[in-house]
Amino acid sequence: MAAVKNEPRPLRSLMFVPGNKEDWMMKAPRFKADALIFDLEDACPAAERPQARKSVRKAIETLGAQGQTIFVRVQGLDTRQTGRDLEAIVCKHLHGIFLPKVAGPEDVTAVSALLDDYEDRAGLPHGHTLVNPLLESARAVIDAYQVAKASPRVTYMGHGTANGGDGARTLGYEWTPEGMETYALRSMVLAQVRAAGVLYPISGLWPVIKDNVGLEKYAVQTRQMGYEGLMAIYPGHIETINKVFSPTPEQIKYWQRIIASLEKAEKAGTTAIQEEGELLDTAHVKTAKDKLAYAKKLGLVK
Repeated sequence: MAAVKNEPRPLRSLMFVPGNKEDWMMKAPRFKADALIFDLEDACPAAERPQARKSVRKAIETLGAQGQTIFVRVQGLDTRQTGRDLEAIVCKHLHGIFLPKVAGPEDVTAVSALLDDYEDRAGLPHGHTLVNPLLESARAVIDAYQVAKASPRVTYMGHGTANGGDGARTLGYEWTPEGMETYALRSMVLAQVRAAGVLYPISGLWPVIKDNVGLEKYAVQTRQMGYEGLMAIYPGHIETINKVFSPTPEQIKYWQRIIASLEKAEKAGTTAIQEEGELLDTAHVKTAKDKLAYAKKLGLVK
């Protein structure tokens, strides 16, 4: 299986933008989402998709050359339009795709084979285009581990919640702001994608436009579960999401302090220290080093 050639990166916020709105796509970087998701699926009217593919390709090449991280949500394999979408969008500056309505690992395998073909045509190495499989059915949720392992392209993946979306319809849950109706589902999928080696689990969505207080509570819950980012449909949500999923200066100082303290303790012949009333050992130092490495990738630590 071909190795991934694109360089995955941590993403706190990923914002959907309709693929038929060229001016929206071009202006979207001003909202400072870590990544943009240009949508050729549900947010794009069927009659406008031929022109939308051209607009999306133009936006990818223009904004990607400026350093913007860009995904495209293509149409699902059941539509038989996925290949047309990929033919239009696969290029050097496309970071990855969101594959909707994944039925199982066979869908990831199939789209990876399609991507191999279009990467050949674009002169790109196999594996350049990353894949985030969207789990919108009961079977896909149950098979999350196999879906995640189906291709090394799968670098971002998780499970979210939405009000009346495909997942809510097929699984039967009723959305609430507290998110407890999907808490077990999100936790189960997270454990599976972590076990599969997915680098950056991401979740979504917060559907209420004018409720950033509720968004922050949901984002904190999602972060505490172990996810590293959140998808968004509204530009006004990005600042809150970025704040919640960014380590604070106090956390960074704490991680640096316990690393230094334990290194000092090891020289004195022990592997345990007391810090702020806690008993810490080498496992905590490993965690702190991982957290600092993540903060460095976000540009928060030099």
